[in-house]
Amino acid sequence: MSHCIARIFESLLRLLWPAPECHQPPKAPAAPPIGVPPAPGRPPEPVLRGEGSPLVRPYLLAHEQRERARRQRARRRALWLAVHGIDIGPRLIHGVEVVA
Repeated sequence: MSHCIARIFESLLRLLWPAPECHQPPKAPAAPPIGVPPAPGRPPEPVLRGEGSPLVRPYLLAHEQRERARRQRARRRALWLAVHGIDIGPRLIHGVEVVA
């Protein structure tokens, strides 16, 4: 009885799994002979550097824009307060400390 079960499983396994030669890795392409120059083609592309590219990360631009807007708000606030008689101007003018 056990031989019958073994033959059934063996035939099922042959149907389900491919033959062992199908599991061979693909053959690597042959390397060109040593000493032979490569075939002429396009020249290699230059390496792109980040400094030469006009593209900038958006979070860097957002930070600069926030800083610029913060300085503008501070200037406008100082002007508005000066109109109402309150001086909050700079404490250093040309390197000299100014007392309010």
